[in-house]
Formats: sequence, structure tokens, C-alpha cells
Amino acid sequence: MVAPVALYPDALLSQVLVASTYPLEIAEAAQWLQRNGNLQGPQLVDAARQQNWDPSIQALVVFPDVVNRLNSDIRWTTDLGNAFLAQQADVMNAVQRMRAQAMAAGKLKSDRQQTVTTEMQGDQSAIDIQPANPEVVYVPLYNPQYIWGPPAYGYYPPWDYADIGYGFGYGFGPGIYIGGFFGGLGWGGWGWGPSWFHHSIFQNRFFFERSGFGGRGFAVGATWAHNPAHRLGVAYSNSALSHRYGGLSAARGGSGAGRSSPQSYAGPQHNSAPRTNTAQAGGWTRFGQAGPATSQGARGSSGYRASPSYGGNYGGNRAAPSYRSAPSYGGSAYRSSPSYGRNYGQTRSAPTYRSSPSHSGGGSNRSSAGSHGGSVHSSGGSSHGGGGGSHGGGRH
Repeated sequence: MVAPVALYPDALLSQVLVASTYPLEIAEAAQWLQRNGNLQGPQLVDAARQQNWDPSIQALVVFPDVVNRLNSDIRWTTDLGNAFLAQQADVMNAVQRMRAQAMAAGKLKSDRQQTVTTEMQGDQSAIDIQPANPEVVYVPLYNPQYIWGPPAYGYYPPWDYADIGYGFGYGFGPGIYIGGFFGGLGWGGWGWGPSWFHHSIFQNRFFFERSGFGGRGFAVGATWAHNPAHRLGVAYSNSALSHRYGGLSAARGGSGAGRSSPQSYAGPQHNSAPRTNTAQAGGWTRFGQAGPATSQGARGSSGYRASPSYGGNYGGNRAAPSYRSAPSYGGSAYRSSPSYGRNYGQTRSAPTYRSSPSHSGGGSNRSSAGSHGGSVHSSGGSSHGGGGGSHGGGRH
């Protein structure tokens, strides 16, 4: 499950994991970008901050190719978000396992686009990926099957790998000059970053104060916490998550009732009021900062707790989520996106999902959609619920 994004730069990966917990807002953002393709640079940022989305979605518009990939198979994106909410540490450990395998195979290394280093904490290690130039972010484009072989379980999302050829390599999209969207890099780094040993996502309060993402009064803690108000009624994958977030979602209007669809941009309307927050998100240096990427070796005083080994054995069978009936999209070999027709409210219509693009070749090595069954992770259990067949070893 994590393979398609495991080799993203650390800060972008962190943002994608957060954004995947709000799948309908990803779909909205993709449609909004299609309608507002003329917006560039600071004008795009000004328009995005006016939309009633979570900050992780607002800021993701500067990576339009990433938005389109996540939207192209919204079922896979929803499964990724559900797994991250239910098993955050396991998902982050899975990313490290995939990175270690790619590095051992010689398919992950430093080059002119990225710097790959190993961070040490006691006898534990974590592989960091940072832009070689902190001002320019290259989003990797790779076929997971080329890096790791066929999926151990489920399927890889059918993203368009035409630019690199099916099964033939690893490449990058065009470089994205982050400072060009914000008038420079004085905002102290990107908004999200991983603490690999703490198994959490940190938020950079300086980013939110300077960028204006999130709207007036958005509270930023040192550690990211899911905001069910932006879930928009999408069902959680198990009863524990529903109990934890479902009531909060309803109390905060998370069903989307009375929320209008995002509108096309009508001109800049800056939200100048700074947000207050005393929490610190220190201990990580991430892209967008003027300094060099973290060098290999021990991190002096990060205060991160050592993580458990990446060997699995996370215990317990977990039932797969029950999705509502999906609309038919005309014969795609992959599962169509789920229908989220409930709890939209009276003034908001459900977004139309595009069908998944077909892969050119290699389909015989890919698990069919029917064998996926919701992709909820049952780490370390002997069986996987939801019709997916056996699933051992705690793989994601």
C-alpha cells in the first residue's frame, strides 16, 4: 500500500499521508485545479487558501500531479488514509522497510534531485529523503513493480507511468520551485515532516503563520492530529475509529451539511490575521529551508524515542471496512471509486470521480481489484479480512 509514495521526499510524504485521511477534499481539489488551470505561483496559493479544505489539501495544490494521482484511484487513497489513522506507527515502519529494500537494490540513492541519508537513534536507523536543493522539489515518478516486484497483497494504484515506461525505471517530474509560490523561503520550512522514531507527523507552526493556509484561527500543534471536520462523512474503517472521530465529525459539522462546493477563484483575499500557537515542532529540518539537508549520522538532541524493529508482529486480525456500492465506470480492470453519496448536506453535490487509467502492459502481475477488499492492514495476523485472502508478516 505505501509503495507508490514511500520514495517521496520526507515532507511531501508526510503531507500525503495526512491528506489521504480527507479523500473527498482531494477529489474536490483535483476538480478545482481543472477549473482553475490558469492560476500560477502566488495567485494559485491565494486562491487555494480561500477554499474550505484542510491545510494539507490547500498546500497540496502546488503539486498538481500529486493531487491528480491521488484522485485517480480514490479507493486506494481512502485505504491509505484509513490505514494511517488506524496504524500510524505500522505505516511509517512500512515506509522504512520499503526504502531499505530499494536502497539495498541500488534503486534509491542520492542524485542531483534528492539527497538520501541514514539517520541513527541508538541502534535504530531511518532513511531520510530530502531535496538536493531545498528550494526545488522533484516529485519522483516510478513504477512500484520495478522497485519491489508485484504487490505482496492487494494492488498498486494504476497511476500513469507512461513517462518512464512500464517496468523500466525511476524518474522525476519537473522541479517545483517552492519559493515561487510564497514569495521566497522566509516561512521557515514546509508544514509537515516525519519523526521516524516517534512514529508521528510534526507540524511547522511557522509555515502556517506565514502561508495563511488553514483559515483564520486554525490551531497548529507540534504533532499532527486528524481533524474529522474535514472527513465530510466518509466512513471510518472500523468501529474504534468511528467511535473516536465519528462523534466529533458530527459535532463539528463534519458531514458537510450546508457546505457549498468549492468555487473558482475570484481574486486575492488575503487572510492577514496571524494564528497563535505556542507548541514547538523542532527536531526536524525539512525542505523549503535555506539550510542543507540533514547529513548522515546520529541526530544530536532530537528527543525522538527509539522505534521498535521493523520486523512486524503487530498482532490482531482487523476486519476490512465496508464500503457503499460503487458506481460503474465502464469496464475498468481496477476497482472504481467508492460512492460517497451520503451526508453531503443540501447544498453540496458529490464530486464525480474519474475512472482509473489503464496500465500499458504488465497487468498479469497485478492483483485484481476484486482481491483487494479494502486494504485495511492486519499487521502480524495470520489472516486478512474483507475477502483479500491470507496476509501474513504485517506488510502494508
